[in-house]
Amino acid sequence: MACRGRRPEHGGPPELFYDKNEAQKYMRNSRMIDVQTKMTGRALELLDLPDEKPCFLLDIGCGTGLSGDYLSDEGHYWVGIDISLAMLDAALDREAQGDLLLGDMGQGIPFKPGSFDGCISISAVQWLCNANKKSDIPAKRLYCFFSSLYSVLVRGARAVLQLYPENSEQLELITTQAIRAGFTGGVVVDYPNSAKAKKFYLCLFSGPSTFLPKGLHEIKEEEEAKESTFTNKSSPFFPAWINLGAIQAVPSINSQLCLRHRVPYRIARRGVVRKTREWVLEKKERRRRQGKEVRPDTQYTGRKRKPYF
Repeated sequence: MACRGRRPEHGGPPELFYDKNEAQKYMRNSRMIDVQTKMTGRALELLDLPDEKPCFLLDIGCGTGLSGDYLSDEGHYWVGIDISLAMLDAALDREAQGDLLLGDMGQGIPFKPGSFDGCISISAVQWLCNANKKSDIPAKRLYCFFSSLYSVLVRGARAVLQLYPENSEQLELITTQAIRAGFTGGVVVDYPNSAKAKKFYLCLFSGPSTFLPKGLHEIKEEEEAKESTFTNKSSPFFPAWINLGAIQAVPSINSQLCLRHRVPYRIARRGVVRKTREWVLEKKERRRRQGKEVRPDTQYTGRKRKPYF
């Protein structure tokens, strides 16, 4: 979760920062819930999972289970891991549907090889770039994390990690360790020209490289006003996508990418009933953003058909 001013990871280790008071914010603050839900929706979209097939997913830095709720609403099963006991207690109070595990991702992901069909993470990976103890070496902790993540994923699966890099050096550190662990992929940047709404998604492939999704560009002013992000004057401008193989040569001008329309995710989306017209239209729009061929909308879209005998 982003906030204005000082970066949370500069204030100490995550298990201390995310205490009971911080956990309550994720349960009561509507803006934080809304932003978290939108980023989870975008991460799930970038995972490009098979349609109408429940998948077993890993949520790294699951916190109070907000992202897990979204995954459950989409029909998936999930396991969450987090280093903060207070956040996991809040998830239990909310009766999160997934299984929860207390653990430090910098020490590796403790699951059998090939356990998960995909992985998401919201605002967690950048914590590994800070040394809170003398024994903490960011590069080693990142490699331990990525190598174990590569192992627990089914071959060909994806991991989409939303993060807030402090600067280009930190982003290069993260992506370099991901490459060492065997991943391919790149960084997708949504709204690269927006100072507030810009979001970074590290899209990793645990198999042969496929096409890298394009970043989103268009955003409404009222939506941008609700977003917040860290500011760092030393951070360069990032294009709408960055290939891991060329991460050391980040261009300073924007790549020429077509504008794409995005239907904003809302927390009220959890109330959408499956198989209704609204649900069908939203699903079709999501597939269009993924670049898939979708039939045009008509007056018959989502209409309930009579049963056949």
